[in-house]
Amino acid sequence: MKTFCALNYYRKFLRNAQIRRYCSAEERKDKTKNNKICNIGILAHIDAGKTTTTERMLFYSGTIRSMGEVHHGNTVTDYMEQERQRGITITSAAVSFPWQGYQINLIDTPGHIDFTMEVEQSLAVLDGAVVVLDGSAGVEAQTLTVWRQADNYKVPRIMYLNKMDRSDADVATCVRSIEDKLQVTPLMLHLPVRHEDKLIGLIDLISLEEIIWTQGRGQNFSRRKLTEKSDGKVWETSLNQHRKVIDTLSSVDDQLAETIIQEESLDNLDVKDIAKAIRRSTIAMKAFPVLCGSSYKNIGVQTLMDSVISYLPSPLDGNYMYNSFDTDLSARVFKVQHDDQRGVLTFLRLYSGQINKGQKIYNLARDQSEQTGLLYVALADEYQPVEKVTAGNIAVVSALKATMSGDLVTSTNAAANRAKERLVSKLQDPAAMEDLVLPNARLRLQAMDADPTPAEVAEVLLGIGNTVPEPVFLCSIEPPSAALQPALETALAELAREDPSLRVSTDDDTGQVVLAGMGELHLEIIKERIIREYKIDAELGPPQISYKETLVGTARETLIVDRKIGNAKQQVKVTMSAKHLKGVTSDKVLKFDKSADSAANLSHAHPRHIQAVRRGLASALMRGPRLACPLVDVQVTLHWLEVSRGSADSTVAAAVAQCLRKVFSQAESVLLEPLMSLELVVPESHSARLLADLARRRADVQDIHVRHGTKVIRCLAPLSELLGYSTTVRSLSSGLATFSMEFHSNRQMSPRDEEKAIRSVTGF
Repeated sequence: MKTFCALNYYRKFLRNAQIRRYCSAEERKDKTKNNKICNIGILAHIDAGKTTTTERMLFYSGTIRSMGEVHHGNTVTDYMEQERQRGITITSAAVSFPWQGYQINLIDTPGHIDFTMEVEQSLAVLDGAVVVLDGSAGVEAQTLTVWRQADNYKVPRIMYLNKMDRSDADVATCVRSIEDKLQVTPLMLHLPVRHEDKLIGLIDLISLEEIIWTQGRGQNFSRRKLTEKSDGKVWETSLNQHRKVIDTLSSVDDQLAETIIQEESLDNLDVKDIAKAIRRSTIAMKAFPVLCGSSYKNIGVQTLMDSVISYLPSPLDGNYMYNSFDTDLSARVFKVQHDDQRGVLTFLRLYSGQINKGQKIYNLARDQSEQTGLLYVALADEYQPVEKVTAGNIAVVSALKATMSGDLVTSTNAAANRAKERLVSKLQDPAAMEDLVLPNARLRLQAMDADPTPAEVAEVLLGIGNTVPEPVFLCSIEPPSAALQPALETALAELAREDPSLRVSTDDDTGQVVLAGMGELHLEIIKERIIREYKIDAELGPPQISYKETLVGTARETLIVDRKIGNAKQQVKVTMSAKHLKGVTSDKVLKFDKSADSAANLSHAHPRHIQAVRRGLASALMRGPRLACPLVDVQVTLHWLEVSRGSADSTVAAAVAQCLRKVFSQAESVLLEPLMSLELVVPESHSARLLADLARRRADVQDIHVRHGTKVIRCLAPLSELLGYSTTVRSLSSGLATFSMEFHSNRQMSPRDEEKAIRSVTGF
């Protein structure tokens, strides 16, 4: 144990020394140009090898002197106790390292669906990403999820087929799964080289070179040009694949196509011209390079890092929205973390300008200024104080109280106004509008009643944050004694600020604190963190399903409030109706009656009272009439509102909430249950048992196919039937099957299933 602790201490010492060497020299930072920086993330399905790949990158760049292993619990980026015990990544970690004169800022993200919010937060600030695939499995369930998330942020990607040392790894199968499932154009740049069924190197299909790794820790490798005379069939196969890559590339890159026409051949192209074409196609997301390797066997990591700096964009190739800030500071927050010694740490990606220690910043989303404290650069859980950080880099600041993940910050309010003016001017051009508006922002713009003006688009772009997924699991949490209740509330507030997908609320009926999260593992990790980090031996109640309700009919109701509270007379008359409307967006839930009488009445309503109506509506939607679950897909219409002079806003909000509860009761509601997309990978010998079990769980099997002697089963199943499913899978498959699941949609329940759900929640 002492030896292990000494090794960890030694590793930390070396990492600190590397940060000082790498980041503290002012002259080096002044010379660093934005085009010599790469901000990338590593994305993948669980257990594809993200953390192992990151560890090798740090080692080969000289940042660390020895490689850790996930199964040993001593990797740089998996620094939390729970990560090291479970062998999974739970929270994203930022590291920086040099490679070939470039600085690579890398964020290692979780692969488990329960922690998908960490991926979402990181993608918002990345210039590019490496998507790691298991060479024996190809595109898996969580690969599809992170790919969709990356599409939402228009992040260029390269793909890395890891674990190519496995006997069942197959390049052709992986490429087909990329084409079929991701619907993109892959550029196969490598072929594996095997000797006696053992992976020893790669063939570079661009330069037609054989790269062989020698014995050791992967630091030594040799390159040799393939020739027709000495390599025979290997040369022929490689040349055919080279021509195929060039042909595919020419179909998506006009400049290369023109060069081919001039040369009148696919074989006489300069390697530099091909590399430039790959880079252009990657940044435009018209094609995606596919590389090979085995990180655990120390093969292919250096070529992966070469491809990162060659093909993925620099900060200069990124989103042009931030150019509107010119030389002023612009930075996006992508992570908030609480540290025992340093307090609240906020991670920023700088797009323009620079940030100095102790600088005052302005938060556009919160419309307020805050004073920063100390300034750091990070290597996972190690922080080195610095005086300033320049554009293109990742900074960590302390002492921010209100800033949240997804917020955009700048130096002053005046700088924000100048940026908005420049952005509005750019948005006059339709082509610029198409380039600047990301898919997640486009959804918000489409929800507006009328076509948005450039000024409204600029407001959305500058204020947009992360998309927070809806929780699917609920459970109560209690401290061991009433004396620890304030400490528990503080702990939960800090954890909820770190993780926006964790929702904390108080049940009005029981007074219990309720946690809502993305899965059983998510809530279990939260409990462990409260026990380990905050020293509170909290107890979680049994997990409950996050049911929703929706209306089946329509109803209209008028409520009159006329009472005296203290010396003030409170008079409110409100008429409202509600109906089911599938897919209604949050800004269209409240609708105003435009008939002549109603419009005349509502035109005199004070804006303060309209805000009170919205608060009452939000309160009423939180508790449906059937099982007190949140109501979704409901549109409410305000027909009439009379408020006497002196009536409090709280009275208006309470009257609206009470009126709507009557409306909802009259309209009646039905329960909606969360439906999960489930993927099972099971040996054929055990598949019959698991299929029979799925039938008992009301699962709807979508697809079954065979992959390397195992069956891959995809189905939709109610979450209520999947509680504790991992234990069942292990039992029925003798520990040989794996599964992953993610939220798919909410589905209406049958009367029998609804009755069963009500009984399980209420007890009667």
